[in-house]
Amino acid sequence: MTAAPHPFQTLLQAGPDEAPAISAPGRPKLSHAGLRALVQGTIARLNELGAGRNDRVAIVLPNGPEMATCYLACAAGTTSAPLNPAYRADEFEFYLSDLNAKLLIVEQGSTSPAVEVATRLGVRVIELQVAEGAPAGAFTLQAAATGSGAAAVPALSAAPAERAGWSLASDVGMVLHTSGTTSRPKIVPLSVGNLAASARNIRTTLQFTPADRGLNIMPLFHIHGLIAGVLAPISAGSEVFCTPGFNALKFFAWMDEAHPTWYTAVPTMHQAILQRAKGNTEVIARHPLRFLRSSSSSIPPQVIRELEEAFGAPLIESYGMTEACHQMASNPLPPALRKPGTVGVAAGPEVAIMLDGVILPRGQTGEIVIRGDNVTAGYENNEKANAEGFSQGWFRTGDQGVMDEDGYISITGRLKEIINRGGEKISPREVDEILMDHAAVAQVVCFGMPHPKLGEEVAAVVVLREGHSATEKDLQSFVASRAADFKVPKKILFMDEIPKGAWPEPARAHPGPFRGLGPPAISIKQNLNPHC
Repeated sequence: MTAAPHPFQTLLQAGPDEAPAISAPGRPKLSHAGLRALVQGTIARLNELGAGRNDRVAIVLPNGPEMATCYLACAAGTTSAPLNPAYRADEFEFYLSDLNAKLLIVEQGSTSPAVEVATRLGVRVIELQVAEGAPAGAFTLQAAATGSGAAAVPALSAAPAERAGWSLASDVGMVLHTSGTTSRPKIVPLSVGNLAASARNIRTTLQFTPADRGLNIMPLFHIHGLIAGVLAPISAGSEVFCTPGFNALKFFAWMDEAHPTWYTAVPTMHQAILQRAKGNTEVIARHPLRFLRSSSSSIPPQVIRELEEAFGAPLIESYGMTEACHQMASNPLPPALRKPGTVGVAAGPEVAIMLDGVILPRGQTGEIVIRGDNVTAGYENNEKANAEGFSQGWFRTGDQGVMDEDGYISITGRLKEIINRGGEKISPREVDEILMDHAAVAQVVCFGMPHPKLGEEVAAVVVLREGHSATEKDLQSFVASRAADFKVPKKILFMDEIPKGAWPEPARAHPGPFRGLGPPAISIKQNLNPHC
């Protein structure tokens, strides 16, 4: 009796052997047969290096085809943990420790601070090597040589037989961190079953076929790019053209090379593309798109209209989050009705509106909640977050919304105190606590201020310690030395005292220094360190 294939094997079977699966600028294409062989061979190699099912393998690679295929291979046989290459050493130390990573995969010759941090923590460093002229996405893995000044990392024994090979549906295929109401990010474990369900939901919504070719400009350390940009189309036998990352100046040249049928992006990317669309009408005409897709933050209806006019194709706005393995709701493809300004209808999981534990009828406003086989079973080692994040089997998104009579969902506000900077989620408290380490800072409150393109930008109000001085640039540089650039406050206001009572609502209407900033997201932090 033949054993049933593992879920990831099934996901990778759709593409004909000779059909292209992965492509990239100026590179030969990797076929679906080549991709399947690469994934299987990489799983075996990871097992040799000591990592098997449910072992954490951190990935710090630049955007591109090898990041896509390395993620697929790690998720298929271990627990993949993609990390933002732009993180600073302090951030890598937190994430690698918090994940309990067994291996770290970096590109050959990498100078990322993650390498030094991993060596110090005893995490084995593995180099991803690409042979000259290799197809896009093809690579081999080799254990990195320990530097003369670094602590030796012991070699690992091969993964035990019971944890070797392809992952099962119940195994954790990926872990990502998501910002929370505390400064400590929460670990979101996503099972192989979650990944497979989400890929199925997205390919069904977007009606992917082997004839489709996606132009991926999304970062491949976020759920949006990993699932919608790579896994879902690959699971339909489609081709994915992997760019080095978003670049508005190169977008239309990539479009000419890739011949895409679709692309997905966040609103800020769409707006940058739109600004250059008028000068590239011939490129658009040569490569008509079946649709455009937008997710991760809201996109203004007028921008949707202008994009659809420029590309002659529908824009499909969707709604996703890490805990749902990306997609929760989506506007449908034509000829079904699209409603600009809404995030569409439930697109995979069940979606409802809840208030005080009660599911509300359509037309009433409450919290958007979800449940389904793409939704995480819960945060890792965080009972408090799980108690707050789930209600009667439903996951609480923290977004306020309403569902109309046709089932279309509109997001009307946010209940959680997370800053959404163009799809990047930032905990205000994390930035607070970095600023509080500065010797000149006595009090701080960080919050989101409105931004015309990003939706929100990071801002802070600071009270300096008596006898100390610091400029806005000083504090921005201090944060930048310990956190990724997107977390650095773009506006810092200095005050003699932060109001202790209720903030004006909305703060945009308040005269004085808070005009246009919006209310703070969290309580004031005060520096009580006597050594400062």
